[in-house]
Amino acid sequence: MMLLDETRYADLLHEKRPHVIRNEEENERALREIEAFMERGEDLNSAEEEFLALLTVLVERFEEEQYALQPALPHEIIKMLMEARGVTQADLGRLFSSKGLASEVLAGKRGVSKAQARKLSALFHVPAAVFLGM
Repeated sequence: MMLLDETRYADLLHEKRPHVIRNEEENERALREIEAFMERGEDLNSAEEEFLALLTVLVERFEEEQYALQPALPHEIIKMLMEARGVTQADLGRLFSSKGLASEVLAGKRGVSKAQARKLSALFHVPAAVFLGM
């Protein structure tokens, strides 16, 4: 690893003015810069390598925040499984012994009990923990 040319790095920082990425346009601009450095391959000096590392961190941070996948909620999973398997809300009401209870669960207003999770598990052939948010 070569020593960082701090003067050239300071010049790059002054010239490029990197900052926290706040929107897609800024992200695209940073990605183009990264691509330009990457196309040069091993011809980068120590300051450019350090600047490339900084841009990469900024892009990764933005993309992790913007595109982070959130786990599905139990009622969303039930709806997806119902659609995939052709199960109706009336079917779910019979399974829970209450149409109102099924409606509240599907609306996300009520959680799934362990007993209901076991019934859903048997119906959809997936682990009961899926419906308990575990």
